[in-house]
Amino acid sequence: MYISAPTPRIRVVTPVLPNGTASAAAVSMQKSLVDELLAAFPSYKRLVAWYYTPIALPFSAHLQADIRVYDCMDELSSFKDAPAELARRETALFATADLVFAGGQSLYAAKRGLHPRVYAFPSSIDASHFNKARDSFDEPADQAGIGYPRIGFFGVIDERMDLDLVAATASQMPEYQFVMLGPVVKIDPASLPQAPNLHWLGSKSYDELPAYLAHWTAGWMPFALNESTRYISPTKTPEFLAAGLPVVSTAIADVVRPYGAMGLVQIAGLRDMAAKLAAATKSAGDHEWLKNVDAYIAGISWDRTWEAMAAHLDRIHSLNGAALMRKGA
Repeated sequence: MYISAPTPRIRVVTPVLPNGTASAAAVSMQKSLVDELLAAFPSYKRLVAWYYTPIALPFSAHLQADIRVYDCMDELSSFKDAPAELARRETALFATADLVFAGGQSLYAAKRGLHPRVYAFPSSIDASHFNKARDSFDEPADQAGIGYPRIGFFGVIDERMDLDLVAATASQMPEYQFVMLGPVVKIDPASLPQAPNLHWLGSKSYDELPAYLAHWTAGWMPFALNESTRYISPTKTPEFLAAGLPVVSTAIADVVRPYGAMGLVQIAGLRDMAAKLAAATKSAGDHEWLKNVDAYIAGISWDRTWEAMAAHLDRIHSLNGAALMRKGA
């Protein structure tokens, strides 16, 4: 296994299995690695099994965890090439989890009837990191030769992006430059539309993003409206806003409310995307809009999100402890 330490108090452990390992053997090997990892930390006070995917359940269900959390960030079963067993394993995880955190209001509405303790935690923001885009930055080399106005997107480029909308909008706005950052996943890179004003610059690190955004005129989120986007709550929405960029999005439910309803993000489709993007590029620096943006994102920091999550963890730990005492009495 590969171990990294992004901070002094965090260890990220990645299992590395031989290529071609059969499914049953992979589960057995990962189970052994988990046990080996926990044996190296015998003095922990509380063991929290925190699941981002139900696929992890087969090699971790045996753990005597004090608390089990299902951090349901997306409707993973709706994604392209989702494993056939995902829905079944999610049902099993709901049966054993103490807490379920839903990564958006739409997802919360879909999951709240499946467990007695489901709580909504929409996308939060590292505002100070993206606020850097409002300052001066040297132009990244691969973006320096691109003209203005610039409209940008950053994130995974997959089946959730409406490539027809991207192509049509670039065609309708030949005098605008579209900068597209992110890895191409689960779709053929050859399917990406090509045009003189479309610039696919590939993956960038989290640390690099403010330098790119600092030189954009506006942002956009050309998401397709399909099953894979039905429940998403794009983290890039508040990140664009913290960068001070006006942004236009398709009608993703968790963007329409609250961002669209509050006038922080413009909502558009094929017929009016070009017009709203053109207007957005002329609204950069609107002081009243920025004031409203900053007031909103001040309340959705990751620190506040963690404080609320930690309160739920403490409450469950107390309840579980009290139940054990009653059982032993």
